[in-house]
Amino acid sequence: MTVVQTAPAVRRDGVVRAAEIGELTLESGFRLPDVRLAYETWGELAPDGSNAVLVEHALTGDSHAARGTAVGYGDTAPFDMDGRRAAADAGGWWDGLIGPGAAIDTNRWFVVCANILGGCHGSTGPASLAPDSAPWGSRFPRITVRDTVAAEARLADRLGIRRWRLVVGGSMGGARALEWAVCHPGRVEACAVIAANARVSAEQLAWGHAQALAIRQDPRFARGDYYSGAHPDEGLGLARRIAHITYRSAHELAARFGREAQPREDPAGTHPGTRGRYRVEGYLDHQAVKLAARFDANAYLSVNETLMSHDVARGRGSLRRALARTSCEWLVAAVDSDRLFPPEESAELAAALPGEHEVHTITSPSGHDGFLLETPQVGRLLRAVLPD
Repeated sequence: MTVVQTAPAVRRDGVVRAAEIGELTLESGFRLPDVRLAYETWGELAPDGSNAVLVEHALTGDSHAARGTAVGYGDTAPFDMDGRRAAADAGGWWDGLIGPGAAIDTNRWFVVCANILGGCHGSTGPASLAPDSAPWGSRFPRITVRDTVAAEARLADRLGIRRWRLVVGGSMGGARALEWAVCHPGRVEACAVIAANARVSAEQLAWGHAQALAIRQDPRFARGDYYSGAHPDEGLGLARRIAHITYRSAHELAARFGREAQPREDPAGTHPGTRGRYRVEGYLDHQAVKLAARFDANAYLSVNETLMSHDVARGRGSLRRALARTSCEWLVAAVDSDRLFPPEESAELAAALPGEHEVHTITSPSGHDGFLLETPQVGRLLRAVLPD
């Protein structure tokens, strides 16, 4: 008798996949055709779909929230969207919080992280091809936070997820998590809003405006239709420098860099345009180069505009009235040194939620980025929402 051995199924954790979700009518009324969302998953979905967790990334994040593993075929590695062999141990932006035995334990929870609509890491965005086979470029429509939630709801439907046990995000991801709870109250059991607020403030709009101008005023920007030539990396780098200052605290910058010179450079040069750099300037330059190597300038403008649209009460009456439609468990947390989304804005959100809610404090010298860096503290908060 011949015995046919069947290879075990492969669980492809942390590998980019694509979902075609069809035409999406945006808040503006624009009909965006052939929408694709890139996403990654970790763990296995329960037969009844009850163990799903949605993780929302921040402004320039992507779907790779945690490292990937190929489970089932021994040394058979997964492949990315371009068919290239993926590095199974490539770290993610929230490593330490997602994985076997972590706060979001992938032995128990099925975790999904989707790249935002309008981004540049596999989801439909300005660099994607329009129906005329040319990049959307300057023609790409404005995407709101609510549009991103509508796209992710389509993705959830295709994955067989009717209700999220938890939707969690920090910074812009927190804005997206909040909109999920308001747009789809019956589909969110718990919502965690970390280092985010109920609406973008005037100061945050001002920071976003400066970043957008930095890109648009790059001579290579070409009104957004630059894909056949050089990209506006200088403008994108300047936007990143502006943003990164807001992500870190003044205390941390002083402690790490002070007024020290960049190694082998002299800031006391004869002419301002040719002098050497201070260490803090070298740090910002490094951040600019890193982002320009992995991000598209038009996509930065798109997601920046999406963040600027954030106002959960827009068109819904008062903030308290807007949030009254929610029915989920809440976790609201703030970073004590955050100067971009200061703790008082988290307090405003918590005060407007139905019932009584504490604002949990993440203690960090690092400013806004503390929600990414202080993983033990964030992990303890998430374990309270996702108990063993």
